[in-house]
Amino acid sequence: FVPLLDGFLVKLSESEAVIDSLLSQIPEMFAESRETETVLGPVIQAGLDALKSADRSGKLYIFHTSLPIAEAPGKLKNRDDRKLLGTEKEKTILTPQNNFYTKLGQDCVGVGCSVDLFLFPNAYVDVATISEVCRLTGGNLYKYSYFQADLDGERFLEDLKYNVMNQSAFDAILRVRASTGIRAVDFLGNFYMSNTTDVEMAAVDREQSMNVEIKHDDKLNEADGAFIQVAVLYTSVGGQRRLRIHNLALNCCTQMADLFRNTELDTLINYMAKHAVRTSLNSNPKQVREGIMSQVAQILACYRKNCSTPAPMGQLILPESMKLLPLYSNCVVKSDALQGGSEISTDDRSFLMLKLNSMDVSSTQVFFYPRLIPMHDLESHGDRIPAAIRCSVERLRDNGVYLLENGLSMFLWIGHNVEPQWVQKVFSVQSAAQIDIDKCKLNDLDNPVSQKLRDAINSIRGERCRYMKLTIVRQRDKLEPWFNHFLVEDKGNNGSASYVDFLRHIYGEIRNLLS
Repeated sequence: FVPLLDGFLVKLSESEAVIDSLLSQIPEMFAESRETETVLGPVIQAGLDALKSADRSGKLYIFHTSLPIAEAPGKLKNRDDRKLLGTEKEKTILTPQNNFYTKLGQDCVGVGCSVDLFLFPNAYVDVATISEVCRLTGGNLYKYSYFQADLDGERFLEDLKYNVMNQSAFDAILRVRASTGIRAVDFLGNFYMSNTTDVEMAAVDREQSMNVEIKHDDKLNEADGAFIQVAVLYTSVGGQRRLRIHNLALNCCTQMADLFRNTELDTLINYMAKHAVRTSLNSNPKQVREGIMSQVAQILACYRKNCSTPAPMGQLILPESMKLLPLYSNCVVKSDALQGGSEISTDDRSFLMLKLNSMDVSSTQVFFYPRLIPMHDLESHGDRIPAAIRCSVERLRDNGVYLLENGLSMFLWIGHNVEPQWVQKVFSVQSAAQIDIDKCKLNDLDNPVSQKLRDAINSIRGERCRYMKLTIVRQRDKLEPWFNHFLVEDKGNNGSASYVDFLRHIYGEIRNLLS
């Protein structure tokens, strides 16, 4: 299957011309091919063998378009059934259909070979199964559905460029140690564990983060505190074996009020979300939702019972550090990564679950509660990006322009009464109705309004690991319901609760617990 048995890795500095020549020949060599069925498994095996025979760790970039149905190892069948999403049976299509890619991922980890998948599907490709090679090796998955070079080409090239230039460590083993009285009991993220203590990742970069649950199971001393150490043994891109160590010292307290005062809400939400992803692969959506709601109610009832001053039962009392716990947990419950329903495809659901599993705290924060930024008045803010406003349709003015981003998607919402001068300066047309919404790019126009808007968008893109394609949405247009679906304080299209309704429900749960 592989033309060169002794490996085919070469030095770019010595072989650039040969590589260029091969890349230009490939389309000619296969121009007459009548073969339409694709394979995937053997391709990854070939790359794995190449790294193995060169005796080094490294990374594979796989560019793939369709379900691998050809007669070869890793062949898959089409089992897509969108109607199952949101039902008791959804886990049957969200878990791998066989263990071929899981085993292949484990083989890759064994030799320090990480796999990054770039998918360009026009139909179902079974992300739940093939993404196992990314999940286990610490690789990244990119998905460009219905790829069109003029609309999506820039996003793909920027993602690829970022990935190649991003700093990576290879063949990493991570271990968590803790002082007496506490211990690491659970690990959440995209990696492989062959035993209960060592986290193995064929590669680790800025996009991979993990969550460790530390259990308190013995007496702790306020004077001594508690200590956690994370040690990572890895190979640098230059081939050196290195050790990186992080030490964390924490205070201990005996008062429940001190504990609540020092809670880190965003970290808690990151943990709850990753835990929910794992639970959803073994149980049904209703149990996942109810599990989160019951956890939130118990935390807040515990505060009410132990820490708050006596107050009438009709009052909802929240700890200062957790004022937004009900808001964020509602966002987790109704998120596309966890919320059942056929509004998104099975593959998109699996993609978001995989992505969420590796997100760091700042990424989950904006993923669950997107930033909604007024853009119609940029001049008055100097070089600063305006402060974000609350994610609700009530905050949108029909003479305004708003940018919404969640780290993966970006929308520019344009009200139908927006000033014609603004539209002229940014889009070179007379009114909002004439804007070409199929274009995902803003024109490079030589005026302060256009310049500031483009600078703000580029600056926001620069904060994220993925290049966000801009989608332009006009008020009352066919795309508006999809945009509104990201306004997380409102009722969802699929009947999910608004923030106010969720707050009422949680309040009722707290009262039940206390009585």
